[in-house]
Amino acid sequence: MESPARKIIHIDMDAFYASVEQRDDPSLRGKPVVVGSPAARGVIAAASYEARKFGVRSAMPSSTALRKCPQLVFVPHRMDVYRSVSRQIHEVFADYADAIEPLSLDEAYLDVSGDKAGVGSATETARLIRARIRQETGLTASAGISYNKFLAKMASDQNKPDGQFVVAPGQGQAFVASLPIGRFHGVGAVTEAKMKRLGVHTGEDLARQSLAFLQQHFGKSGPWFHGIARGVDERAVNPSRERKSSGSETTFETDLLDQVRIETEVAALAEKVFSWCQKTQAFGRTVTVKIKYADFQQATRARSAASAIEDSALLQRLSQDLVRSVFPLRAGVRLLGVTVSNFEAATRAQAPLLV
Repeated sequence: MESPARKIIHIDMDAFYASVEQRDDPSLRGKPVVVGSPAARGVIAAASYEARKFGVRSAMPSSTALRKCPQLVFVPHRMDVYRSVSRQIHEVFADYADAIEPLSLDEAYLDVSGDKAGVGSATETARLIRARIRQETGLTASAGISYNKFLAKMASDQNKPDGQFVVAPGQGQAFVASLPIGRFHGVGAVTEAKMKRLGVHTGEDLARQSLAFLQQHFGKSGPWFHGIARGVDERAVNPSRERKSSGSETTFETDLLDQVRIETEVAALAEKVFSWCQKTQAFGRTVTVKIKYADFQQATRARSAASAIEDSALLQRLSQDLVRSVFPLRAGVRLLGVTVSNFEAATRAQAPLLV
């Protein structure tokens, strides 16, 4: 890519959690491995490519995954190991770019416009990064290379696993035109269904729509969809991108009906979230409790404090107050979650006063 345009690489590790498990236990190689629990209410955290061939995907209920692939091999997650490997990967990134925007443990954007390593080509830089990752971690990564973040992200999926793809300047709209709308980063299942009802099935269909049409049907997201349909994304790689929330949730083996048990579980989740806040020194103002019922209907309750919540007991109390608002229960509870957010507004000035 010799254009003076911005040069962005999106690196995405291949089946990261599952690949780490297969690396560390050779007996798992070549087998359909999933990270998660086989329990009736378990959820798949990650699936190897062998498992994906059967239609098994992350976030899928374990019971569904087992129906698709009865020979699945379940392994428990080891977050400390995944974080350690992630740090190794990011050390490799730092040799090639100063502007690095992590999206998760296993993917990141790199702006290599400045050619920090003196490679001379963004395409070759991506190849070298992938080779270093394989050499130093024993894992494979895929890469997308383009002149903006959206296209780089989409390109990294083109030749997975262990491949890379380039969308050069001038090719963005043509590349996007051929893609099904469900492939678009940022288009979830609900938006995809709505677009299809409106006759938008591909990037080409999306590009035919006017800005006014997209704003009418998708509100604030309208300009974004209008831009990406034309291969336009002006967002810069943001090294200081802050985490917006931290949460924890649990799916229970049997539905919960007892109020005391539910409040106890919520307090335990709040304590777990606060441990992360304390470790990272990131304290938020807003607490959200999620309740998923036995019929899969979901409710959320949120409350904000006047300043940062820096006390574990207070976070637990607020979480319990929120969950009490759903009683009497409309049905048994299969999942509970607690999230803290609004970090930007958090301060360490004084104990929070509720508003």
